[in-house]
Amino acid sequence: MNEEIQFVLDDAKEQMEKAVSHLEVELVKVRAGKASPTMLEGIMVDYYGNRTPLNQVANVNTADARTLVVQPWEKAMLTPIEKAIQVANLGLNPQNDGVIIRILVPALTEERRKDLVKKAKSEAENAKVSLRTLRKEANEALKKLQKDGTPEDEVKEGEAKVQVLTDTYVAKCEKHLEVKEKEIMTV
Repeated sequence: MNEEIQFVLDDAKEQMEKAVSHLEVELVKVRAGKASPTMLEGIMVDYYGNRTPLNQVANVNTADARTLVVQPWEKAMLTPIEKAIQVANLGLNPQNDGVIIRILVPALTEERRKDLVKKAKSEAENAKVSLRTLRKEANEALKKLQKDGTPEDEVKEGEAKVQVLTDTYVAKCEKHLEVKEKEIMTV
């Protein structure tokens, strides 16, 4: 197989790996009933006029399976952190005791679990769409190589390998979704 085809395959694999990694990150953000510091990822706090990620102004830990503890590095940040958590609309109610912020994570209702499964499925579908787009782009790059003089049989072999890559990464997406769905539905 020539180097140009190998380059297209390597690039497609790298991009597909990134798509699956992105899915993993998004699925971690979908709450599964247990308290996890990752639930608060993406929350931005007003830190002296600058929007700053929560994990850069406080420690976020789990006290137990249902409680998150946010300990700001500066006492003055208690109120802005509390407001940022409320504004994030995560269905969490922060409690400020003057030193730390405790967040009791409510148990999930059956209806909420089903909504979370839908969200997880949506994230997985987005990842699969990305994979199919990457497959299309790789196949187009291979077709261009064929126009530039690469033998047709090598291009066909490259397209087959792109399809195998796509199938492999789609299966990884399905596996991640299956694990997350089980985690969400486990009471």
